[in-house]
Amino acid sequence: MDSWLLRACAKLGVKLVHSTPGRPQGRGKIERFFRTVNSEFVIEIASGDGQAGRQIDSLLEMNRLFTAWTENVYHRRVHSETGAAPLARWMNGHPLTVPNPADLAEAFRWSEHRTVSKTALVSLHGNRYQVDPLLVGQRVELVFDPFDLSFLRVRANGQDAGTALPFQISRHSHPKARPETPAEEPRPTTGIDYLGLIDTAHRAELADKVNYAALSEPMPPTANLTDLTGE
Repeated sequence: MDSWLLRACAKLGVKLVHSTPGRPQGRGKIERFFRTVNSEFVIEIASGDGQAGRQIDSLLEMNRLFTAWTENVYHRRVHSETGAAPLARWMNGHPLTVPNPADLAEAFRWSEHRTVSKTALVSLHGNRYQVDPLLVGQRVELVFDPFDLSFLRVRANGQDAGTALPFQISRHSHPKARPETPAEEPRPTTGIDYLGLIDTAHRAELADKVNYAALSEPMPPTANLTDLTGE
């Protein structure tokens, strides 16, 4: 497990819990969820062996369709055990503490520890940075955005110790940082496309949330998912 996940959980007050190996009873809710995913979502995807279904061209498209299915179908259908839709049950629960943007950004920064050299320099993946001379010989924590190594914060004994000024930069992003590739525009299809209908409705709903003109003018009706969700 990456140390950055542990750091993010610690900063946000999240308790990371693992199930006991060999005891599937502790994963009952998760196992049941994936059973639903397999029977309702995965079955709609073409397998490549002649089976009918939507052809998925990339992982990004798969993620987009899965998000649409989860938010528009799974979260809105009444659960047989609880008698309520998962989204409604979540919204009716106790209000959760939402971290402010600054704390959230801090939680998802990465960090590594280095010892400050006699010349008040620290190295990070081929780059060298100048730090406060008072830190010479100390073990410090370098906190950074993995996609921008031109700016580093320095922590000493858990306290802020200023910034690390670029002295020699040869790498601008962390070697393990992988930027996301923008999703491709969906290609037109023919016939009944279950996942495509959900995706279209999901996009329309997201557009409504940021369309300020809709506050004064009613939007035209979007795709009807009644038959898909059972509501």
